[in-house]
Amino acid sequence: MKLLTHNMLTSHVKGVSKGYPLLIKATEVKVNEVEFNPKFVSRMIPKLEWGALVQAAEGLGQRQDLPGELVSDYEQNDDFLKKVHRVLLEVEVMEGCLQCPESGREFPISKGIPNMLLNEDEV
Repeated sequence: MKLLTHNMLTSHVKGVSKGYPLLIKATEVKVNEVEFNPKFVSRMIPKLEWGALVQAAEGLGQRQDLPGELVSDYEQNDDFLKKVHRVLLEVEVMEGCLQCPESGREFPISKGIPNMLLNEDEV
């Protein structure tokens, strides 16, 4: 699971009002080089919850000098875009789980794929 995916996931367990951001408990993390595409990264940044991305990267020991706040001129800042690219697209959680911040419900991550399916009593 890439951190781009993590940034978009939320818990929908019954009774949870804000199941975001999910806490990552990783047992295996890989970093795979991916071709840098500054236009793609620039277009994704406005869709991100920046604080959740920084928190997730930091929790995995992969913060890469990302600032706590989004920089204003990021479209023209290749150094910044490369750091965001690495965190969003190259860091991948292969094994572990995601934990709902409200309910504590854990969703397993296996072979890089998070299983967000709910049990019948959780819907």
